[in-house]
Amino acid sequence: MESQHQEGTNDSLMKQYVTIFLVVSVLYAIYTKKVMSHVNDNIWLLTFYNNVNASILFLPLMTMAGEIGAIRNFAGFSDSVYWTKMTLGGIFGFAIGYVTGLQIKVTSPLIHNISGTAKACTQTVIATYWYSEVKSGLWWLSNFIVLGGSAAYTLVRHIEMKKVNADQDVKS
Repeated sequence: MESQHQEGTNDSLMKQYVTIFLVVSVLYAIYTKKVMSHVNDNIWLLTFYNNVNASILFLPLMTMAGEIGAIRNFAGFSDSVYWTKMTLGGIFGFAIGYVTGLQIKVTSPLIHNISGTAKACTQTVIATYWYSEVKSGLWWLSNFIVLGGSAAYTLVRHIEMKKVNADQDVKS
């Protein structure tokens, strides 16, 4: 009985975090598109500012959470293998930020969110198949609704773009 209550609590908490994440990610994409003109549409500069701001904002959060002492006492702090992995993680994080900004710049925040959702859903379906997990029919249906909706949006946009390109060819 206790584990069911605990599981329900975690499920509710997870739903709250997912909702917050979705709202923040959508707002981030919209805000990125909005501020792009302030850096002369320079993705490198925007990515640089994002990383500097994140680093500055992260320090007070680490202090408030009491993590500074944990870092000082971390046994691997002087290990070159640890710092190599951390540096690679930072490089890949920077690259992901750059590609995200570039995608938002050349498309739109909406397309960025649709493609991100489709990618995550595809990864989830593949992982579920790969690890032979058993899921309910409703779970599969919801994932295929997301993938089908993403595919339908892509098809509609493709048709619209072909029409625009055909109209431009006729005018020239």
